[in-house]
Parts: sequence; structure tokens; C-alpha cells
Amino acid sequence: MKNFNEDALRLEGRNAVLEALKSERDIDKILVQEGSKEGSIKKILAEARERKIVIHTVSKAKLDEISETKKHQGVIAFVSAHNYVELEDIIKSAEEKGEKPFIIILDSIEDPHNLGAIIRTANICGAHGVVIPKRRAVGLTATVAKASAGAIEYIPIAKVTNIGSAIDKLKSLGIWVACADMDGELMYKTDLTGAIALVIGSEGEGVSRMVKEKCDYIVKIPMYGQITSLNASVAAGILMYEVVRQNKFKE
Repeated sequence: MKNFNEDALRLEGRNAVLEALKSERDIDKILVQEGSKEGSIKKILAEARERKIVIHTVSKAKLDEISETKKHQGVIAFVSAHNYVELEDIIKSAEEKGEKPFIIILDSIEDPHNLGAIIRTANICGAHGVVIPKRRAVGLTATVAKASAGAIEYIPIAKVTNIGSAIDKLKSLGIWVACADMDGELMYKTDLTGAIALVIGSEGEGVSRMVKEKCDYIVKIPMYGQITSLNASVAAGILMYEVVRQNKFKE
């Protein structure tokens, strides 16, 4: 059973969730009690599916465990700490600044502290936006917001259904895509200038095979110690600043 005891903002009860859906508030996922399909629950499910929000069917016992009010009425919604944007909005952000797009794509980052730290570094190094998947990844929870040190207020974050499709879209716009993997070319020997997107994998599994196959090239960070892997946010920071170095300080 998935652990839904996240620190995301929660809305409990049918009216609260339905009104949030009507107001187009960004919702990461909705938990619905098994067997509940009547009345307002039916409306909630229809609206959520239309907006492509992730829906999980769980037992009443699970909802009771998660519920803070103990009056969930068979439905709990996890609301993001900040609104998401569309992928096109990130491209537009770069265009408005007269800069070539610099985008960070995250493949299934599940640790909120890592996500927050990556968002913080992305903002500081001048990236135009961050892309995260809807499933099997942490959303913009309160912990992510805190770990970002306020950066989620300044950098656009898109939540997409399929990372592979997002990469295809970026490539069609002339943006090169590089993913981090130990089987790649040394980052110092790879051209990371111009319009570029960096793909960073999950803490345990790295970049998935299907996503890796869609990337234009694979880059690696040199490692000389006994430990052969880096924390995801540290690896992301190192690669982001190699992009900065190559674009702004390379002779």
C-alpha cells in the first residue's frame, strides 16, 4: 500500500474537494473511498479525470488513518503548495528574457528535500523552469516549499503526464536534452551550451531506460572516491553549474 501521509496541504470532504476542482486549484492527487461512486463523488471523479488529476481508490480505513478532521466523507485531496504551469510557459519565460531555454527535467524524484534543493539551485543558476512527472514522484508539498527557500515562488514548475513526451516536445523546438548517468561522457567533454534541458534521475534508480533513450546525449560527473553515487540534488547542482560555466565563463 502506498504511503499517503505526506505533508501536502489537504482538503477533506466532498464540498471542499468539489469547490477546489471548480476553482481550478492545482491538486496533486485525490483519494476516494472504495465503492464510492454516487452523488457528489461521481462529480468529483468526472472533474478530476477531465483535468487529468491522479486518482487513487483506497479503503475507508486508510482514509480514516490519513484524515485530520475525521470527517472526510470518502474523499481527500492533496493540494500543491504552489500552482503549476504548462511546459509551454517555461519556453515562453525564456523567450521573454531573450535567452535560450535552460530547463531541468526530474525523472521520479521522491524525496521532498531533494526536490526543494533542486528547485532552489535551478533558480539561483538561472534555469527557466523545472519539469516533474505526475506519477511516482513528489509534488510541491510544504516540505518542498521550505527546502526550496522560497524558490518555488520564482521559478516555473510544470507537472506533466509523460516525461518522454515532454522531451519529444522540447527536442522538436530545437532544445538539446542531456541526462545524467554514469555510463555517459564526462561532463567537461560534453557541449552543454545553447538551448538545453538536463534530466536528473531518481535517488535510487537514476534515469529510467525509456527516458534515457530519448535523450540526445548522456553525461557523467567524475568520481574518485569509494562511494560511486551522489545525492540527486547534489548531482543536479554540479551539472547545472557546468551548464552555467560553459555558457557564461568558457573562454
